[in-house]
Amino acid sequence: MKKNLFLLGLLVCSMATMAQTEKADKPESWYFKLGGSYFNQTASTEFPEVGGQAPNRDVYQGTLTNNKLVSREGITGSFGQGFRSGITAGYRFSTRLGVEMSANYYISNSKTMAQTTDRLYGFNPANNVATYISFTADGQIKAFDLAPAIVMFLGEAHGFEPYTKVGVIVPIHGTLDIKTDRELVSYVGNNVVSTSNIYSKDVVKPNPTIGFMAALGTSYKLGKHISAFAELEYRNFTVHGKTKETTEYTVNGQDALATRTTSQIHTNYHEKLDVNSNNPLFNPNTTTADTADTTRPNDKMDELSSYVGISGLGLTLGLKYSL
Repeated sequence: MKKNLFLLGLLVCSMATMAQTEKADKPESWYFKLGGSYFNQTASTEFPEVGGQAPNRDVYQGTLTNNKLVSREGITGSFGQGFRSGITAGYRFSTRLGVEMSANYYISNSKTMAQTTDRLYGFNPANNVATYISFTADGQIKAFDLAPAIVMFLGEAHGFEPYTKVGVIVPIHGTLDIKTDRELVSYVGNNVVSTSNIYSKDVVKPNPTIGFMAALGTSYKLGKHISAFAELEYRNFTVHGKTKETTEYTVNGQDALATRTTSQIHTNYHEKLDVNSNNPLFNPNTTTADTADTTRPNDKMDELSSYVGISGLGLTLGLKYSL
């Protein structure tokens, strides 16, 4: 009798333990996350040319034939540094395995892509007017992307549940905005006869691409359905330009976009240029002072494809709601 009672008590305890374990291990099905991130760039590469200008920081000194390059510094970097906000829907198949789909908006920090100081731009021997140019071109990426991922949950302890995930990044829409400020100062001898301040904004649209991401994170229960989470995420992908369009062009603060030709406003990017390309390397317009001009002004300009990196390591903080 005592033996039977002992076995019955052991059975009851075992069933209670199994019930508690099952309850503790039972995963939620759907969950949603809202978070914000800050990324630092992890890879620095040479920026592409901007309007025919190499990615250098150049300083010139002297006048006319004595206008010489006295300093050159290569400009490198990436657009992997910046802020991101996003919303995520997740589904757990089991206590260990789940999937997520994130929708994110990313805006990078502005990066200088090219810079020149006091370079001789042109000389008119008819009136002895020498013009010098200084300019700075800054780029910034803005993009929406989707990021599907597989999640591996590592088990919960003291309210914390660490996890890892790997996935891909699929940009849905994005642009590289390049804002360039130019100052042209004209001299006769040592006297300034005119100054022009020219501002332009070029919008580069990319070709379709795909990237890779991996993250290590943890959640911490704040309530029955609410948790806080933190993730350390690495992402790596490169985009290259498809088209470029000048959307703003002002001279001394006045809109002058209408004065620009089709070749000066629109650009198509290609992997290769040849004698059929509409590019000053093959058909320069030598009748103007603008060395970037072409003899086919009514056609879109052809330029070599440009590549930029958006690799970064970021920290994401946010809230998670479990159904």
